Amino acid sequence: VLSGAGVSTASGIPDYRDRDGEWKHSQPIQYGDFVRSEHARKRYWARSYVGWRRFSTAEPNAAHRALAGFEEAGKVEKLITQNVDRLHSRAGNRRVIDLHGDLGRVRCLGCGDVQARDEFQQQLGAANADWHAAVFRYKPDGDAELAAGSHEDFAVPDCRSCDGIVNPDVVMFGEAVPTERVAAAGAAVERADALLFDGTSLMVFSGFRFARQASELGKPIAIVNRGRTRADELATLKIDADCGAALGAVVQSM
Repeated sequence: VLSGAGVSTASGIPDYRDRDGEWKHSQPIQYGDFVRSEHARKRYWARSYVGWRRFSTAEPNAAHRALAGFEEAGKVEKLITQNVDRLHSRAGNRRVIDLHGDLGRVRCLGCGDVQARDEFQQQLGAANADWHAAVFRYKPDGDAELAAGSHEDFAVPDCRSCDGIVNPDVVMFGEAVPTERVAAAGAAVERADALLFDGTSLMVFSGFRFARQASELGKPIAIVNRGRTRADELATLKIDADCGAALGAVVQSM
């Protein structure tokens, strides 16, 4: 199985794209901008500081529970997810490849020190005790849209070990997925009898590459997603439906 943002929408985490595969919101921050610009980092962490309060309370929904049940029943050998919320693992899946990382951790770009996001959240709070910003809306992956300019006075702590730049431990847009994760996911696709793409438009290459690989290997491809996906022409089966409802129906039939 390869899952995307549509699996987590019922948990209160917004997705990125509409039924036509187009962006619903402004595009997320680019990795190059985050690394080069202190202003961009302030903006990112201010928005994420607010968004994390809601993102971190999300709970697994019916789609997550169904996929965990499929693994327990021996139907799913590996679950590759583009999501960074760890909800598949919390629902009970044990053989998970977090393709784009884990928003529950932060990592120093200098020394590589890893820290729990909750700890860094406390550091952000301590450094911005008097800071406040109005929230217009919540966006995918722990982001929040704030009042214009509200991040200007937001303070971002440096790495606790080397004073380097602290980065969320996720693959940002414009950043390459670590080669070991790509290799592990590709090996899982090669072993599989078939692939299910669930709740993803596959518009980004990091996920679409596995649909293309499966097609080249002659593997059957099933897609459950609301709206168009980049792999529709490769699919053996396409179900345009809510992930939880569709997978829940499969659970009942089993």
